Amino acid sequence: MLNFPLLSDLGSSTAHLLLAIGIGLTLPFWVDVRNNLHRGLLLSAAFLLALRYIWWRGTETLAPAGLTLDMLASYSLFGFELLAMAGTVSSYLIMSRITLRSEEADTHAGWWGENEPRVAILIATYNEELEILERTIIGARALQHRNKEVLVLDDSRRDWLRDYCAEQGVRYMRRPDNKGSKAGNINHCLDRLAEDPVPPDFVAVLDADFVPHRGFISRCLALFHDPEVGLVQTPQHFFNADPIQHNLGISHSYPDEQRFFFDHMQPSRDGWGIAFCCGTSSVCRWTALREIGGLPTESVTEDFMLTLDLQDKGWKSVYLAEPLTEGLAPEGLKEYVTQRARWCLGLMQIARSRLGPLSKNNLRLRDRWSVLDSVLFWTTSFPFRIAVVVFPLLYWYFGTIVVDAQLADVLTYFGVFFLWGQMVQRVLMPGMVVPILHDVGQLIGAIPISRAAFTGLFKPKGHPFSVTAKGGDRTKITVQWQMMMPFLILLVLTLIALLLGIFMDRFSYQDAGDGKWVVLFWTIYNIFVLAMTVLACIELPRRERHIADLPDRGILVTDGDIRRLWISSLTIDQARLRGKGYPVGTKGTLRLRDVGDIPVEVIAPTVDGCRVRLLPTATQREALLVRFYAEGAAPGTARAQLGGLLAGLGQRLSFNSRR
Repeated sequence: MLNFPLLSDLGSSTAHLLLAIGIGLTLPFWVDVRNNLHRGLLLSAAFLLALRYIWWRGTETLAPAGLTLDMLASYSLFGFELLAMAGTVSSYLIMSRITLRSEEADTHAGWWGENEPRVAILIATYNEELEILERTIIGARALQHRNKEVLVLDDSRRDWLRDYCAEQGVRYMRRPDNKGSKAGNINHCLDRLAEDPVPPDFVAVLDADFVPHRGFISRCLALFHDPEVGLVQTPQHFFNADPIQHNLGISHSYPDEQRFFFDHMQPSRDGWGIAFCCGTSSVCRWTALREIGGLPTESVTEDFMLTLDLQDKGWKSVYLAEPLTEGLAPEGLKEYVTQRARWCLGLMQIARSRLGPLSKNNLRLRDRWSVLDSVLFWTTSFPFRIAVVVFPLLYWYFGTIVVDAQLADVLTYFGVFFLWGQMVQRVLMPGMVVPILHDVGQLIGAIPISRAAFTGLFKPKGHPFSVTAKGGDRTKITVQWQMMMPFLILLVLTLIALLLGIFMDRFSYQDAGDGKWVVLFWTIYNIFVLAMTVLACIELPRRERHIADLPDRGILVTDGDIRRLWISSLTIDQARLRGKGYPVGTKGTLRLRDVGDIPVEVIAPTVDGCRVRLLPTATQREALLVRFYAEGAAPGTARAQLGGLLAGLGQRLSFNSRR
């Protein structure tokens, strides 16, 4: 049986932890997150604590040298941890600065005077359905900027899409082949635009599933007052939950996985002058694009490489942290992981390219560091996450002591480092990183992403572009068995090991003494992470919903009755009305602001009213799409909410999958 450590041994360690917590609790009262000095002080302290922890790990916790399994396992885990810590320290350095450009955009709005710059808005598409393309095209047409041309670049050469574009009054392009994938498709369009009598001054790029807010172009153009700016990138927001949010039932209380990058990392990168293009939701200067010969095609992540190409020629890329577009996050777990594996592969291709950090080019030192930081993230974070759930099993099953440490020392070195990091994150990026859930987000794609990282490093060429599938039938529960199985096996092995290790002393071949408590906590934590990862592999049904929608008022007119009702749910084809029930089949009109009187029919009663089917005209349908996607604030939630997290997870664990 396990022996409890003496409480007296933990007194000093507890004092260290309380000191870190005490100082951390004062941070919100004096830290200005926009002050680079304040940020630098906080993250410098985190950096020093990281060095302190790593020094302790390397000097006091490793197995003795020798040809033993203990040494092999102990040094292997430390190697993974050391590389992951290098990536963490690099991110600390990046996060120590920040640049926010909204005031600059306000100051220089309309710098061009009476003659608006001409903007070409490129929508590259491959296999998206009309329902997805429709809202993007209509949103682009609804942009406030007048001097614009919307172009749909169809790499599937679909006649129905050509006809739809003609109806919408937008320009349609296709090419004879798909060489160069998305980058090649855009480059073909750029060459055709160069042949026009009047080429554009700027080029905006939208993915087929991203709808611009009405001020997208004008806000981005404001930053081009600086003639050295070649590209402006804006964040990506999503009107649907990503698969982890959705499958765990926490879409209302936990931010999507990309919020940390777009809301915090990109503004910090901009502070160093190394913000990079993310493809969609960006605007580029025409002369800059033509100078570099269009989008590079050597990588499947042409957007990041575009930034380096521009910088190589002396152009700056800047970031405007405003919600100016919203799109469709991957709806399925397989698509979610495939997308991130493609990003990882593309980054490795860039690292090995003519614009890599070790290649001969005109990139600044900070640009080379930018690439190295990304390489560290992809090659260390995900393999380390796998190692963290595997290595404790070596102790329980083989008696291998991977980390030879006393509990008091772990609290003093790791505990203080971890707690300080949490306190700093709580101030600089509140509600963004939640333990366990953050680990689930990394673990769920760790195997294919790790494979992509090392495949890209050692074989950078010859990989096809993997399109992220959108749309399709999402109305049934789907268990992703292939993705789940490694985590399910690890979960079962960990549970068995924990039970046998606690109740059968002889099962653990060596006694780690007080250090066994370290392995015990580590194992229990892994059980929660693995259980949540397995749960996330069970995909719940989805229905159309618009996160940005708020309860609104509408006027329902039926035969002989006019009533003002609350609209608690509104989609493109249905609405839920609160206030009065009507018989099924009742017909009338529903008056909505900025849309008009829409013919409706009652299709079902509800406890507080009824549900109606909308029968909008083509013009009304377009107005609805603009209202849903092109107006208002950012969709989704920007920070975690503990009460909502617990409620959502509790509901999910009770097998109530209704959303």
